[in-house]
Amino acid sequence: MKNYEQIDYPVEVAEGIYWVGSREQGTHLYCNPYLIVEDDQAILIDGGSRSDFAKVMMKILQVGIDPKNITTLIYQHYDPDLCGSMSNLIDICENPDIKVLSTRDNKTFLSFYLHKDRLSLIENIEDYGNTFTLNKRVLRFIPTPYAHTDGSFVTFDAQTGTMFSSDLFGSFSYYKENIFFDLDSQCYTCKSIEKCPQGKEYCPILAMDQFHRKIMPCEKALHYAMDQIRKFEIDTIAPQHGNILSKRKDIDFFIDRLGSLDNVGIDGIE
Repeated sequence: MKNYEQIDYPVEVAEGIYWVGSREQGTHLYCNPYLIVEDDQAILIDGGSRSDFAKVMMKILQVGIDPKNITTLIYQHYDPDLCGSMSNLIDICENPDIKVLSTRDNKTFLSFYLHKDRLSLIENIEDYGNTFTLNKRVLRFIPTPYAHTDGSFVTFDAQTGTMFSSDLFGSFSYYKENIFFDLDSQCYTCKSIEKCPQGKEYCPILAMDQFHRKIMPCEKALHYAMDQIRKFEIDTIAPQHGNILSKRKDIDFFIDRLGSLDNVGIDGIE
């Protein structure tokens, strides 16, 4: 099996979709930017931090995309781990028609990453009817307010059934042996996630529970987000942190689990 702990190449997640992130040792939080390629044009989702910029751009070049052909940068919330390199990306793309897409609620905070003469690049997804088309590929934007910011949303690519889930379905840690993760059959009914009965070092269920209880503000926001996401026929969950889910049974399992998770955020304080 390949060792994915340090990946210096892009990984195809679904047809025309590439993970272009970084997993170098010593990093405290691993981030997952994604590149969508359609013909000779591309969209970058949650492009990454300033410190990850060089590694992300190297992987984009390895995909075979000229940065000038990146037409759109999508930011699903406004944290620096995904927005920090925004200005660098705009510089290197040298595309006068490049768009920065996010929600109206995020725009105020995104503006702090750009010089004032570039603020006009930021456009609201609401003005596009929460859909965006790259050639023939249609992306749908689904609001997930307060999961974890007021303007948070996720992005669905119907062509491949891929849900770019931002912080949802994420974790602080990750399974080191593969960028993807499949649950074992015993995991679905396990009652001892604090200590794996099979003796495995990493438990994705525990990791995901801990992440959402720490990052999400409350149960209502998380449960609402899951109610919106479960409406779609999803084949792949591509989160900003942690591992990618590519098995329908695992996806359904985690939607149900997070949709009823307790002690989330402020609800976990007595």
